Amino acid sequence: MRTHRKAIGVLILGSCLGLLLGGLFLQAQDNGFGCLKVKAHPRVAGVFVDDKYVGPAANLGSVLVYSVPAGEHEITLRDPRYLDFSTKVNIEAGKTTTLSQSLQPGVVVPPPYGTLQIQGGSCKFDAVFVNDKFMGHVGEFNKIGQGLLLNPGEYTVKVVSAAGNQELEEKIKMEAKKTTRVHVGC
Repeated sequence: MRTHRKAIGVLILGSCLGLLLGGLFLQAQDNGFGCLKVKAHPRVAGVFVDDKYVGPAANLGSVLVYSVPAGEHEITLRDPRYLDFSTKVNIEAGKTTTLSQSLQPGVVVPPPYGTLQIQGGSCKFDAVFVNDKFMGHVGEFNKIGQGLLLNPGEYTVKVVSAAGNQELEEKIKMEAKKTTRVHVGC
């Protein structure tokens, strides 16, 4: 009896999820939007549509899907340890376009390093820029043991949401073997 109830619960949940996803698909089709799925290596590469940051390619190993207006768009993948990759894709309304790409390794800057940590922010997927170069997202630099390694020097750090809102712009000075923390929002 108990197993039967669980099965019915799973069936109802699955049906609701199916209706929700189907509704989102129809809404995307009706509104002239399609979906972009990026399978990238590295998985945390930043996805830019027409030079606007939309988020990372994946989160915790799961590929993320982004709603994009139908039409031709330039897609750029960025990660500070790799060379940027750009291509044009055609997004069709109501359909999913998948882009698969492995980025080529870039030049590794030799030590010494300091560590930059980002604390706060409205979303772990907010983009982090250092001297106007995309370096990753807040979720990569906000926990103990995480941080962005930078050579000693002066930098301008910006944190920008996927909606394009600048949440932080701060000048910092990095020192070798020291951690510099910046606080976003709140």
